[in-house]
Amino acid sequence: MPGGAFSRTPGPPESSSKAQSEPYTIGDFCIDEYRPIKVIVVGAGYSGITAGIRYQQKIPNLTLAIYDKSGGVGGTWYNNRYPGLTCDIPAHCYQLTFEEKRDWSGFYAPGPEIRQYLEGIVDKYKLMRYIRLQHEVIHARYDEPTGKWHVRVRRPNPDAGVLEEIEDTADVLVTAIGSLSRWKWPDIDGLQKFKGELHHSAGFDPDDKTWQEVAEKWKDKRVGVIGVGSSALQLVPALQPRVQKLVNYVRGKTWLAVPFASNAFAELLGRDAQNAEDFRFTPDELERLRNDPEFYRNFRLSLENEINSVHSSTLRGSPMQLAARQAFRENMEKKLAKKPWILEKLLPDFPVACRRLTPGPGYLEALCEDNVDFVSSPIKRITENGIETVDGEHQEVDVLFCATGYETSFQLPFPIIGRGGLALNAKWTPHPVSYLSVAVDGFPNMFMSLGPNSGVGSGSLLALMEYQVGYAVQATAKLQRERLKSIEVKPEAVRDFDRYLEAYFPKSVYSEKCRSWYKAGKEEGRVVGLWPGSTLHALKALSYPRWEDYTYEPADPVENRLYWLGDGQTHAEKTLTGDRAWYLREPYLDVPPVPKD
Repeated sequence: MPGGAFSRTPGPPESSSKAQSEPYTIGDFCIDEYRPIKVIVVGAGYSGITAGIRYQQKIPNLTLAIYDKSGGVGGTWYNNRYPGLTCDIPAHCYQLTFEEKRDWSGFYAPGPEIRQYLEGIVDKYKLMRYIRLQHEVIHARYDEPTGKWHVRVRRPNPDAGVLEEIEDTADVLVTAIGSLSRWKWPDIDGLQKFKGELHHSAGFDPDDKTWQEVAEKWKDKRVGVIGVGSSALQLVPALQPRVQKLVNYVRGKTWLAVPFASNAFAELLGRDAQNAEDFRFTPDELERLRNDPEFYRNFRLSLENEINSVHSSTLRGSPMQLAARQAFRENMEKKLAKKPWILEKLLPDFPVACRRLTPGPGYLEALCEDNVDFVSSPIKRITENGIETVDGEHQEVDVLFCATGYETSFQLPFPIIGRGGLALNAKWTPHPVSYLSVAVDGFPNMFMSLGPNSGVGSGSLLALMEYQVGYAVQATAKLQRERLKSIEVKPEAVRDFDRYLEAYFPKSVYSEKCRSWYKAGKEEGRVVGLWPGSTLHALKALSYPRWEDYTYEPADPVENRLYWLGDGQTHAEKTLTGDRAWYLREPYLDVPPVPKD
C-alpha cells in the first residue's frame, strides 16, 4: 500500500512481551464492587459544601472529611460581618443550581441571610457528620509509593482545648479555600499607632451582635473608610446615616455599574421607573415568589439569562463595552449631581470591568450627603487620632475601617508538597499555572475549586464552581472505578492551557492598565484571577473531562489496564440483591424525542 512504511508496527517492549506470555488471572471482584476511597476537602464555604453533597451522592464506599479553620460553615459568608455586608450579585443568581430559595428578602441578599441559607443546606444534606470546624490544614504532602495525601491539621484538643496537630490521609485532596479568603492590612505609615477603634472590613467582629447594634455607639463618632472596592462601596452607605461624620479615602478610580439585571428585575416584577432601584421585595412580591412556582422559575431563569448575556462587554472596543461606558458615566453623573467634583476624581479612564465591577447600591447617593467627605488626596500617614494626606490636610477620626482587600497572589497559606518534594507555592512563582483551573501537574489526585483563573467577570460564579466540583467528583469516580493509584494532568496539557490564557486575555479589557485583584493587585501583568472566557464557555469546557490529558498509575500490581473489569459480573448479580433492571429506569433510560416533521 502507498506509504506502507508507516504501517509497520514496532515490536513490543520486553516487559510487555513477558506480560503477554504469562498467564493472566482476572480479578476476584465485581466490576462495581468499588474499593474504599477517602477524600479530604479543605474549606467549608460554597465549594466545600457542594463537594460534600456531590461526593456523598456520586461516590460509593466513601470516607469524607471536610476541614475548615473557622468556627462555622459558610467560608467568606461566615467570616465577614462588616456593616452593610451584601452580595452584589442578584440573590437568585447566587444560589446553588439545585437548591433554590424563594424567600430572599431583597434583590441583593444581606450577608447573614446568605450564611443562614448555607447553614440550612448543611443541615438538609446532613453534612456536619463530615465537617470538622476549627480544624486548620497546615500542611499537605503527596506520598508517591502509596499514592496517598498526608494532611496535617491543627485543632483544639477535644478534652483539654489546647491546640494540637493530627494527621489524616486520603486518596484525593480537594482544595476549596477560595481566592479571596485572607485579608491584609494596608501598608500605611502609622497605622498601628492609631488610638481609636480600628477595623479591617474582613476582620470586623460584632461579638454576637448585629452590626447595627454595634453601630449604635458610633452615632456621635467620626468614621473613616479607606478604599473604594466592593467592601467600601457597601460600608459607606451603611454607615453614613448612623454616624456623625464619615470620610471616605479613595486612592484609585472605579466604575459604578448600573445595578446588574436591574431592568429585568423591574420588568419581571412590574415595577415602574420610580421604584426600579428599590431592591427590597414588597410583601406582595415575596408572597408571589414563594407560592407561584411558575412565576419564581421564570424570574430566576430570566435573571440568569440576563447575567449570561453581557460577556461581549468584557472585550476591548466591543459595542457593548462602549455602550456600558456611556451608560455608567451617565448614571454616575446623575447620582453625583450634588457634588459633581467627585465624578472628576472617581471616573476612570480604563474600560468598564477592567477591575471588578460592582453596582454599589446607595454608595454615590451617600457620598452626596452633608455628613460625608470624599478625600482623593493620597494618605501620607495615620496619626494617633486621624489621617494626614499628602496635601497637608488632617482629619480627625474616632473609628477607622480599612476596606483594603485580600491577599491575591495565590500563594497558599499552607505548604502543599507534590511529587519529588515540589512545593505548590514554588511552582506558582512568579504566577500560578493550572490545567483548566482545576489541576496542576506534579500534584496527583489533587483538584481545585475557585483556584487560579476561576473567577468570572460576568455570569454566574456559583455555576462555574459547581462544575469544578463536578469535575473533581468525575475524576475521583474514574480513580475508584478503574482501580487507579493516581491520576495526574500532563505537563504539556498545563502548558497548552497557559498558552491559551496568554493568547485570550490581550483581547479583553482585563489586560488594560488598572489595579485589580484579577492581576494579583497589580496595574499590569498576567491575569491570574479570571477564567479565559465566559461562564458558559467554562461550563462547556468542564462538562466532559479530556482523560487523554492525564497520566495514570494502577493501584494493583497487575500489567493489564483492564484489570478493573473484575470477574465478569456485577455485585447485584453475584449476590442476587439490588436492582438488576436499572438500565430501564432513570437516569439510565434515555428516551429520544420523536421528530415532529
